Parts: sequence; structure tokens; C-alpha cells
Amino acid sequence: MKRVVMKRLALASTAAALLCGALTACVPLVIGGAAAGGSLVATDRRTSGTQLEDEGIELRASSRLRTNLGDRAHVNLTSYNRQVLLTGEVPTEQDKQLVEQIVSRVENVASVVNELAVMGNSSLTQRSSDTLVTGRVKAMLIDAKDLFANSFKVVTERGTVYLMGRVTQREADRATTVVRSTPGVQKVIRVLEIISEDELARMLPAPATPQPANTKPASAN
Repeated sequence: MKRVVMKRLALASTAAALLCGALTACVPLVIGGAAAGGSLVATDRRTSGTQLEDEGIELRASSRLRTNLGDRAHVNLTSYNRQVLLTGEVPTEQDKQLVEQIVSRVENVASVVNELAVMGNSSLTQRSSDTLVTGRVKAMLIDAKDLFANSFKVVTERGTVYLMGRVTQREADRATTVVRSTPGVQKVIRVLEIISEDELARMLPAPATPQPANTKPASAN
């Protein structure tokens, strides 16, 4: 019972943090790192070392972007398995390229997917809507019993949902179908690393071996 209560509190805290991030106008850069937690780490398909590297990438990149762009851009930065997804808005094409150059030079970054839009910053209303859509998508993935919801990282920008993670082709196709049916989702873009079914099988924990029943020898008469 205690474990269930703690899990609910953790989920509530994460949701509150997401909502605060969407509603805070004074913070132009949002870091997309996952909240730390034993259950999430246990089901993450990245190694623990890679998870730490992703967190470090997000922190270092966000610091450099603040230094170089200040508050003239709204950049969301999400690193998964050393692949960095950039979403949000920048005022010029030059700024879009500058952001990509800065992030690509950060230690441990393997690749950058630049989905920044050249336009004015999104409104607080739009960011709140995106936060709600992200919550709905995560709930839909959890409800899909044939998917491991924690294997996907979900990012929403102006109604477009980006899916990140290390998944099989079957999981990618199934998740795309689920997300497309979620209210508020306008488009789905997959930024996924496809693995084989054999790789997935090796990642999954081995099934528990049934223990033989304890039997007492019949007493001799």
C-alpha cells in the first residue's frame, strides 16, 4: 500500500512540474529530462550510465543556450540515448542554426534533430495545452496493455507529438496508432531508435522460476 501511495505522489509531482514549466513565462528554455525514480530507471531501456549522460547533456546544453540566446527564444531540449531533440520557437533561421551548432558541440551528443520553428514564441495557453496533451498521450500508452509505456519519451509542441525511445518496429507502429487517436494530437513525429525483437527479449527480465512446493516426507508407521 505504501509503495502505491509513493508512486501516486511521484506521478503527481511530475505532472505539477510539467504544468509549472508550461505556465512560467520567465523561463525561456525547458529541459526535457526524465524525473529520477527507481521504477522509471528499472524500466528504461538505456543503461544507467547513458541516462546520466543524457541528463548531463541537457544541463550543459541549456546553460550554453541561455548564455548565447538569452530570452529571445523558446527552446525545448530533450536528450535520449545521446540523441537531442530540439523543439520550440526561435526568431530567425540564423538562431535555429546557432542552437543546433551549440548543442552539437556539447560533450557526449551523438546527433541532433532540429525541429525548431522560426516564429514568435508560443503562448502560455498553447504550452498549457501541450502539457495536457502530453499527459493524455502517456495515459493512453499506459492503457495500451501491449506496450511498455515507460519505454517512450513524449514531447508535445504546438499539438505535434514527438516520440523518442528504443523500441521495436512493432512497438513503434502500435504506439503511433495509439497516439494518433489521442484527443488534441495534430501530428505524430517518430524520433525513435528501432531495435530488433531479439534485442528486446534480452532487455526484458527473465521470468521467475517456479519454486517446488515444500513437501514433508511421509512418516513411517
